[in-house]
Amino acid sequence: MATAHTARPAPVGTIRYWAAAKAAVGTAEEPYAAGTLAEALTAARERHAGRPEFARVLARCSFLVDGDPVGTREHSTVRLAEGGTVEVLPPFAGG
Repeated sequence: MATAHTARPAPVGTIRYWAAAKAAVGTAEEPYAAGTLAEALTAARERHAGRPEFARVLARCSFLVDGDPVGTREHSTVRLAEGGTVEVLPPFAGG
């Protein structure tokens, strides 16, 4: 007898927005339910489609996932963990 395969729910965690990203999205943080960084960012863009500046700022941001820089890694390969944190960091001026 075959058993039904039950898909595991996507990990749930927190996206934190900083500086210009926070201003563009209108909140300091919000939850994610996604398996990868790409999925989390796509969902955030869709949630905030009425804020076109958010998509523009997000395109210039760098990201930390649980404290580790994402760098140039493909966002679809960056796995998110249950209870994890994604930090959205826009470019900072100064030096």
